[in-house]
Amino acid sequence: MYLGLFVLMRFFMKRQAGSFSLSDLLLIVLIADAAQNAFSKEYQSLTEGLILVLTIVAWDFVIDWLAYKSPIFNRLISPPPLLLVQEGKMLRQNLRQELITPEEIMSQLRQQGVGDLTDVKRAYIEADGQISVIKNDGAASGKKRKKPAG
Repeated sequence: MYLGLFVLMRFFMKRQAGSFSLSDLLLIVLIADAAQNAFSKEYQSLTEGLILVLTIVAWDFVIDWLAYKSPIFNRLISPPPLLLVQEGKMLRQNLRQELITPEEIMSQLRQQGVGDLTDVKRAYIEADGQISVIKNDGAASGKKRKKPAG
């Protein structure tokens, strides 16, 4: 069963190795449950466990393929990014909606190299839970650029 899961993960699930979305987490939990039954001999044969795992992976692939091919389906299964910071100001209603405290958003900004909220043009929480930040011009150096004279 281990070798079957290893081959499956190595060759068929390359994209999922970088980061985990909600569907990836669900897939891993379902595979773990299906594989656990095969490991503990709940099934009559190892093949039954592998077939169940392959079925789960196939459904995950079909859902990913549909999301790729159909923007409407993609919107149904993947939430759009939510704006958390705009022009250096926290959008408290959106933070509250996602249950993110101001301290948590500041921690995430610091991890991305932003020391001051005024350096942030926009910050979003993405569908996978990651915070993406668009800095103001000149924010990389920590200073605002002055407009050229003239």
